[in-house]
Amino acid sequence: MTTRILLLCGAIGPFLFVVVFLIEGAVRADYNAWQTTISTLSWGDQGWIQILSFCLFGLLMLCFAIGLRRALRTGSGSLWAPILLFVAGVGLIVAGPFVTDPVLGYPPGFPNVGPPSLHGTIHNTASLIVFVAIPAACFLMGWRFARDPASRGWAVYSVATGVLILVFVGWFFASVVAAAHAPNGAPSPAGLIERVFSIMGCCWLSLLALRLMSEKAPKVAALAPGRG
Repeated sequence: MTTRILLLCGAIGPFLFVVVFLIEGAVRADYNAWQTTISTLSWGDQGWIQILSFCLFGLLMLCFAIGLRRALRTGSGSLWAPILLFVAGVGLIVAGPFVTDPVLGYPPGFPNVGPPSLHGTIHNTASLIVFVAIPAACFLMGWRFARDPASRGWAVYSVATGVLILVFVGWFFASVVAAAHAPNGAPSPAGLIERVFSIMGCCWLSLLALRLMSEKAPKVAALAPGRG
């Protein structure tokens, strides 16, 4: 029962995070969800909502990582996949209170280019760790699933998710840099790109948690011999 509750955190956390940034991005005044990053929702009088969302997601990810370790027990990825998700949870918790610097025109009135602040640097570093840790966990779980003939579909899904997240993360950073240095202030789809790979990663996490909850513990533990 304890393991199932911990796994349930992995289903709920990503879902709540996506719901919050989609609603906040849609109703926030002077905010363009197509152009502006999720992290800038931490600015303003309503910024505490996004900060709390980061921290809550991070805490639920820590619980999920523990549940994942308990569910997998042995086999490929049984050690490092939970560690990576635990690291991602810590990154989210750190990113929450350390608010990012203004970027891509939000909040209004702040320049797009300038020396990074300490809190902005901490936020960006923590976010980068999350952006890398989750696709790395996708690859490890894909490797694990590939060793079970009944789970080949999940192996393909996990690896494809990891690859697409990394591709979109690279596109996201390139878009932010290009927009920040554009002389004419040309609009950037950075906000849309970030939302796409964030939703992809969150869907994978939630679906993984639900899959593991639906399986019997002996079957989950029996996947792939060897220690992760």
